Amino acid sequence: MHKIIVLWSHPRSMSTAMERIMRERGDLWCAHEPFMYDYYVARGAGHMPKFDVQPDHPTRYEDIRDMLLQRARTGPVFFKDMAYYVVPRIFEDPDFFGRLTHSFLIRNPMASLLSYHKLDPGLTQEEVGIEAQWQLYQALVDAGQTPAVIEAEAVRADTRGMMAKFWAHIGLDWREEAFDWAREPPKDWEQVGAWHEEVSTSSGIRAADAEEMLRKEMAFETCTETAPRLKDYLAHHLPFYQRLARVALSS
Repeated sequence: MHKIIVLWSHPRSMSTAMERIMRERGDLWCAHEPFMYDYYVARGAGHMPKFDVQPDHPTRYEDIRDMLLQRARTGPVFFKDMAYYVVPRIFEDPDFFGRLTHSFLIRNPMASLLSYHKLDPGLTQEEVGIEAQWQLYQALVDAGQTPAVIEAEAVRADTRGMMAKFWAHIGLDWREEAFDWAREPPKDWEQVGAWHEEVSTSSGIRAADAEEMLRKEMAFETCTETAPRLKDYLAHHLPFYQRLARVALSS
């Protein structure tokens, strides 16, 4: 049985760009948010706009899990997913939980909230997603593990350096070809294409400029004039982000 690596993310955290890097390595079978189908389709726990449900994709948690396990019989697997899709269900499945190589991606929640609200003004507090990441991370620490945590801002500042540290932590070797995005974007991104237009047309991860965060802060303040609940969402999730940031891999 081969390794199954998971990157637990939260929406608009640059996770699809990270997934693109992992896909371009060429040595992993990759899945794009497979447990999204359990959360939004099988359980109807929320509503995702612009989600083109694929009829041949498993929808129940158990069937999605079994698909990943079956794939790992023939080669190593990588998938990225949102932690809130599986919390707390995955805690009731200790064999699968223990079978995974866990890692986490975080991004400043003010920036991710601003981006998320543009695509889905009806987002819920749970869908912000960082609290569920912390619950997963804490459960792993309690079990004696030290999963890798990586910050989107750090990857943007030093993509190759941070990916080298990330790969070393999760037991993968260096693959320079991972940074060449000349090929067409993955076909399975089409089911949520409107959410990933930028990374689908990009040739790589773009470094942030010095004024970017200031512009986002100003835009967030303007956005909360008509969507004040976003301030509550930020206040709720910020402490969980800060806890994860304290244990993130450094450049």
